Amino acid sequence: MGGGVLITGTDTGVGKTFVACGLAALLRDFGYRVGVMKPAETGCAERDGELFPEDAFRLKEASGCDAPLDKICPYRLRQPLAPSIAAERTGMKIDIDRLMDVYHEINSGHDITLVEGAGGLMVPLLPSYTYADFAKVLKLPLIVVAANRLGAINHLLLTLEHASCKGLRVLGYVLNQIDSPLSLAAETNREVLANLSAAPCLAELPFLENMEAKKILPPDWFKERFAFSFIESALNRR
Repeated sequence: MGGGVLITGTDTGVGKTFVACGLAALLRDFGYRVGVMKPAETGCAERDGELFPEDAFRLKEASGCDAPLDKICPYRLRQPLAPSIAAERTGMKIDIDRLMDVYHEINSGHDITLVEGAGGLMVPLLPSYTYADFAKVLKLPLIVVAANRLGAINHLLLTLEHASCKGLRVLGYVLNQIDSPLSLAAETNREVLANLSAAPCLAELPFLENMEAKKILPPDWFKERFAFSFIESALNRR
């Protein structure tokens, strides 16, 4: 059985899927067998009469994970809400035991499994059960993705503080520039955060205007920008 990592964020729309796919492709290029999982995906559009989990599909493509999409993403929900309320509004109940079984099944055949959350660490899967709780039960260390903009310092430090309160290990964070042009805040956030947190900055990713280009970036693009030693620590501490 391999190790696992939860890719979480400071908010929705900060680039978790982009980062998770990039890491999956990078690890695959290094020769690791990479498993992926998206426990619940909300805001799914319909394709061929079924809800299609676009993020989970991208994870599968980037990683080469041979698990079926139904396993990679056990819960697909139409409304763009927190999974707990999106499920409740359709009469569905998310089964945490099922999610843990699926995770262990995927993880058993891979060197590492990347689990992508929804929104941030405190987003609920059940009314009183968050992704932080899920990570704690499965002993998943975290990579936190933050939008590199004004407000990132507070949002990121609050997420790191909550992770610490939950007893979760943080491998580091990624500053992802989602706006253009580069703001003064984005230019200085990394330096400020280095003085406020012991968690390392794993990468500072530039703005990419072409959204389609994000889906086909080669592993070398990520290799040039990511500190790789952090992920090896997750593999070595199983």
